Amino acid sequence: MARDLNEAVLVVGYRGMVGSAIVRRLSALGYNNILTLGREDVDLLDQSAVREYFTTHKVDQVYLAAARVGGIHANNTYPADFIYDNLMIQANVIETAHRAGVQKLLFLGSSCIYPKLAEQPMTEQALLTGTLESTNEPYAIAKIAGIKLCESYNRQHGRDYRSVMPTNLYGPHDNYHPDNSHVIPALLRRFHDAVENAVEEVAIWGSGKPMREFLHVDDMAAASVYVMELEGEAYRANTQPMLSHINVGTGIDCTIRELAETIVKVTGFKGVLSFDTSKPDGTPRKLMDVSRLRSMGWQASIGLEDGLRDAYQWFVTNRLDARG
Repeated sequence: MARDLNEAVLVVGYRGMVGSAIVRRLSALGYNNILTLGREDVDLLDQSAVREYFTTHKVDQVYLAAARVGGIHANNTYPADFIYDNLMIQANVIETAHRAGVQKLLFLGSSCIYPKLAEQPMTEQALLTGTLESTNEPYAIAKIAGIKLCESYNRQHGRDYRSVMPTNLYGPHDNYHPDNSHVIPALLRRFHDAVENAVEEVAIWGSGKPMREFLHVDDMAAASVYVMELEGEAYRANTQPMLSHINVGTGIDCTIRELAETIVKVTGFKGVLSFDTSKPDGTPRKLMDVSRLRSMGWQASIGLEDGLRDAYQWFVTNRLDARG
């Protein structure tokens, strides 16, 4: 692996769940020139503001973890915000990094780039082979554009811009908004509140039958740095110019019912589970084929129950500061 601990490494979106985990990982590995950039520092939707930052800071590598994210409800309610904000953030950062002469960049996407009915487990080759899930199509299209931006700058300008596609993430610094969060933080908060308020029944959106794969954000950060540090030949040997993205996951999934039952154990809820079938299930199954990443020498190490206990402990400790 190529590792220069003195390089200026910029983490864009460092206050988010993934960005903060990448900062922790880089620090643990001994990187001593970590730069951080978030929307509180620079309006990432403003190209001139992003350019000014790169003009005044020397940057050698970029981790692009900034994004507008949310669950089914948020994607359904704010589709214009999701596609516009993500397109603009990606275009501004990637183009400006190129203009500033940054040779290495890692773009973080999402498993929702794959068709709704893609063959399971989903391989990287499934991209652009079918219709996307309608509830998050605008977000997915923005993420696909990010992949293609990286590939295009590589082809036209000889850059080394890589993309990783994580499965569903959870962990410290997640978003715990009661309406706009993803399934794990939403359920952790709901069951926690139920325990505190002695609620006897908790309703889960949907039938509980859809299957999902979950990856702890610390594993995601480890995979991201691992992929960024791979020598160029090792990376290119496992990718193609027009198929450069890499799936990141555990390769193991569970039903939403099974997830909820595990969260019951983690939170100590003693009541009854019910399922609200009037709410959408979303994609029937989403499991990543992670054989490409495993062939490169990396695999996840944090089990689901252990990861959920870690996420729940963070929420309990930081509840007043948790987003939402």
